[in-house]
Amino acid sequence: MHGLFYTPNAEEVRAFIRDKLGFVHNDIGKGWLIFDLPEADLGVHPSDKAHHSISFYCDDIHKTVQDLKSRGVEFSSGITDERWGLLTHFRMPGALEVELYQPKYQKSSHRTGSKVRGPLKSPPKSRKPSR
Repeated sequence: MHGLFYTPNAEEVRAFIRDKLGFVHNDIGKGWLIFDLPEADLGVHPSDKAHHSISFYCDDIHKTVQDLKSRGVEFSSGITDERWGLLTHFRMPGALEVELYQPKYQKSSHRTGSKVRGPLKSPPKSRKPSR
């Protein structure tokens, strides 16, 4: 699945995802970064009002929150224990707020060889487009 953030603060949001969250990215030219996220899934839930939610997976929410706070990420809520998983919310530039999520369920499939579900432990890498 491919997701997008639309914001007047695109450069700041790209830098935040690259530098604070530490995701690997592809530089597709002219400053456009496409981030390679380790997993994706999609749920559809009943609601009185239409809206959407962006969540980043992690395997250990407490450790990930501690790591992200050390990188300067500001959290807008504490960790809550819901029936389906542990979750919290953090702020991104441009008034964006997203969820950090440690699911309690086991996914039926995983990307081959991918054990990383949340922010990377090593410094981010850039992959230049092939010519």
